Amino acid sequence: MKITSKSIQYFNKLTQNPYYQSISLFSSYTKRVNKTTLTPSKTQNPSHLNHLISHLPPRFTPDDLHNLISTQTDPLLSLHLFNHASKHPRFTHSVSTYHITLKKLGLSKMYPEFDTLVDQILNIRAFGSESLFNTIIYYYTEARMLSKAVNVYKHMRDLETVRAECRPSIRTFNLLFTAFLSRRSDSYVNYVYMDTMSMLFRQMVDDGIEPDVFALNSMIKGYVLSLHVNDALRLYHQMGVVYECVPNSFTFDYLIHGLCAQGRTCNARKICGEMKRRGFVPSSKSYSSLVCALVIEGEVDEAVRWLWEMVECGRVGDYVMYWTLVDEFCRRKRCGDAVTLIRELEEKRLLDRGVYRKLECELRVKYGKLFDRYGSASRYDRLII
Repeated sequence: MKITSKSIQYFNKLTQNPYYQSISLFSSYTKRVNKTTLTPSKTQNPSHLNHLISHLPPRFTPDDLHNLISTQTDPLLSLHLFNHASKHPRFTHSVSTYHITLKKLGLSKMYPEFDTLVDQILNIRAFGSESLFNTIIYYYTEARMLSKAVNVYKHMRDLETVRAECRPSIRTFNLLFTAFLSRRSDSYVNYVYMDTMSMLFRQMVDDGIEPDVFALNSMIKGYVLSLHVNDALRLYHQMGVVYECVPNSFTFDYLIHGLCAQGRTCNARKICGEMKRRGFVPSSKSYSSLVCALVIEGEVDEAVRWLWEMVECGRVGDYVMYWTLVDEFCRRKRCGDAVTLIRELEEKRLLDRGVYRKLECELRVKYGKLFDRYGSASRYDRLII
């Protein structure tokens, strides 16, 4: 095999890497190794840092440091300023200096440095504030460090007897609820997390914190995602009775979707009726769930009625809903009704050209001659001809 000079240069460059002895020579090793190990750590220009430090008065206060850090756009520079102040013998950091530095680090996703600073805060006795800990919880949930977010919440509960301003608020609980509900579609995972959410909700109520509509909607959504729809209905009926806040459109949308997923279309229609009586309009997802659930139960004509109601309300359906409906028509040997429906939707500009052609093609492939008897050329085909 002929070895080119470029290959020799590449090999020499590779062997000069201090990590050469511990890395694989396979081409995929760069995908497996931590890239931060092979790149030098970012350093600041000392002259620039000294220039900023010179803006601080000789005996600067936490407010002076806070104002200086808040004007910086570089999070690493903010951290250097924070560390410089920490070495000053007559200076003690306040909640505000920790808070602004954590915001800079969290916004830039510098989570290792963020975590180190949080450890310092948790080791200071009777230190912090509700807004500071809420910021920490928020960025921990953004980084998907849920266990650390819960630990900060527990730390707040331990401190509330010493510092009342560290007591968890409704915002604290809403941050945790949002974290447990985000980025998950697995019912089993939702079922596992729902126990933790229920525990947090009970602690919130026991502590005398009145849940707002966001907290109650989070619980209802969690119950629906974990397939505990009856618990979601129980909480819905307590809104405005046990709790002060009343349901909003999201409350009804979660319930309608959950009931339809379990095939309880009768209850879903009642909830939908109550929603409209309160002046809300169901979302596209609610209408689509209801139409699909009715089709699965065999109530095709009722599903069509809800489809046209959705159109009148200005909501737009998705491909799955349209396919479920016309597929059931053809399965019942009512291909004529299926063709009439999709052509009417096309003529009213409710189906774009791509969706219409896809539906027509799928029906022709699945039902063959039965569909061809009714599915003559579409309006677009006639225009082309």
